[in-house]
Amino acid sequence: MLRSSSSISRLPLDFLAYKYFADLNNSKLAVQQSLALIGFINPSRRLCDSLTSEFSFPYDLISSINTCFSVLACKKIHAQVIKTLNYRDGFIGDRLVSLYTKLDHLQYAQNLFDEMPDKDLVSWNSLISGFSKKGELINCLNALYRMRLEMGLGPNEVTLICILSACTDTGAFLEGVYIHGIAVKTGLINETKLVNSLINIYGKFGCLDLARLLFSTMQEPSLVSWNSIILVFVENGVSDEAVRMFNMMKRVGVNPDQATIVTLLQGCGDIGIINLAETMHGYILRAGLDENIAITTSMLSLYSKSGKLDSSKMLFEGMKDPDRIAWTAMIGGYSMHGRGKEAIKYFDLMVKRGLKPDHVTFTHLLSACSHSGLLIEGKRYFDTMSSVYGVEPKLDHYSCMVDLFGRSSCLKEAHDLIKKMPMEPNHGVWGALLNACRISNNVELGKEVAEKLFILNPYDQRNYVMLSNIYSAAGHYNDALKIKSLMKKRGVVRTVGCSFIEHRNKIHRFVVGDRSHQETHGFYLKLDELIKKIEVVGYKPMTKLVLHDVNEDVKVEMIKEHSEKLAIAFGLLVTEEGVPLVITKNLRICGDCHSMAKFVSLTEAREIIIRDVKRFHHFANGLCSCGDYW
Repeated sequence: MLRSSSSISRLPLDFLAYKYFADLNNSKLAVQQSLALIGFINPSRRLCDSLTSEFSFPYDLISSINTCFSVLACKKIHAQVIKTLNYRDGFIGDRLVSLYTKLDHLQYAQNLFDEMPDKDLVSWNSLISGFSKKGELINCLNALYRMRLEMGLGPNEVTLICILSACTDTGAFLEGVYIHGIAVKTGLINETKLVNSLINIYGKFGCLDLARLLFSTMQEPSLVSWNSIILVFVENGVSDEAVRMFNMMKRVGVNPDQATIVTLLQGCGDIGIINLAETMHGYILRAGLDENIAITTSMLSLYSKSGKLDSSKMLFEGMKDPDRIAWTAMIGGYSMHGRGKEAIKYFDLMVKRGLKPDHVTFTHLLSACSHSGLLIEGKRYFDTMSSVYGVEPKLDHYSCMVDLFGRSSCLKEAHDLIKKMPMEPNHGVWGALLNACRISNNVELGKEVAEKLFILNPYDQRNYVMLSNIYSAAGHYNDALKIKSLMKKRGVVRTVGCSFIEHRNKIHRFVVGDRSHQETHGFYLKLDELIKKIEVVGYKPMTKLVLHDVNEDVKVEMIKEHSEKLAIAFGLLVTEEGVPLVITKNLRICGDCHSMAKFVSLTEAREIIIRDVKRFHHFANGLCSCGDYW
């Protein structure tokens, strides 16, 4: 039975399309003529051929839906369905709902859905899935509520996975917990794919214990499950736990895939431990995965993040046909190690080989110029990236340039560049300018920039700490205390500085003034010995970097127990002579620890490699690879 024209008029139809078949008889021939007129069937096709099958018309519609890329065409199909099928073919109605949401016409999708007479669970899932892909969590939840209230339908695995995806995308943690509760009540909590989604959302919000607990309740975790829990640990900076899960995964007989290896290599790179990098490389070779370009690229990135840039270079040179991502990874490696000229060399070679750089390539290139003080080169590449290489500058590129100007003591140029930006600057750009204010000791501009950052990201502790440090360095201790009070009032927690060093396949972690390690007595004695030795050759504690209003003796003791110094002392105590020390710091290395490492590398004849949150520092013979520019 056809709908009345009044019912049709309430729908978002294309009436020009409708008029082509409104006056025709509802026959298969009329249907085919209609389709031919509005361009969905080739007019040259023999109409009698399509009439030999009972289902030719739905097939033609489905084909049209699958190739539809405009809302106008979607409305034409919509009109045909109303006139000829009366939505009795729910599959086509579901497809149309999905198509409207895909084309960002959510209200049309809702209207069409409401007009469908025979809605089943698949229909509701089509609507919820479409809303989910657009991040429309409220619409997803409303549909779930209506589905249960109006139709008496309970959700299935697909329903809840779609809603959890929207919860993750929109940062709706409590709503995700609510969906978890529904999964438990409906008995769906044993569905593997649904548990994977729950692990993912808990991981996104840093609830590692809940993610771990959910994983442990799975009777037979799939490969995707293992990949999910490994990714959760990597994304939350607990890469040693990710490595443990990987080893457990192998023990139970689950073979990793490319996603597993690439994720784990990323996590190992975050730790930056050489032995772990070499262990992973050995596994890749034994598993025959060394020909996989994505895995090899991740491996060379891991080597560069572990301080072994020469190993990265060897891997890269052994690649048969490195792609743009591999070239970009090498440029990024040289950037991280402060070797800007080598980064430029690889960029020029990449272009000569006919590979087109993208925005990521330029981010690494401009960062390399910033870390090496290559102001002229950085300006040249920034000015030509659009006109010569067809890459429009994005926020990351402006952030790199502001950082480059700031490190080069060109604070005015940095500020002027921000004023000329064609888009609104984000927290990364303003953060680079705030750091430039710190370098130039500009309190007034620093305060102004920090206020902008407090609005953009009120819970980022780095902005408060940096402004507090600017005040303290200028002797404005009362203002610094006010900033610390503001942090406390807003519930902003300051990240504790810590340093890591690997010894005998174990990662040792140190924080300032650490007394928890079993070797505490030994490495503190070693630290006292080191301080006395390097003072003889010219080391003096930079107590001005202690941003507290306390007397000089207290400042000396406070700066003496920084985590980098403890890690250096421990490394010298437990390793053989001549073995390089590789240390990872979760924050930027301070000036005094930088000075101390240079002197220790001289007196102990040791290479010391420290990777901080920004870059690598290679200390040898009393010098640093950064040239004291970082």
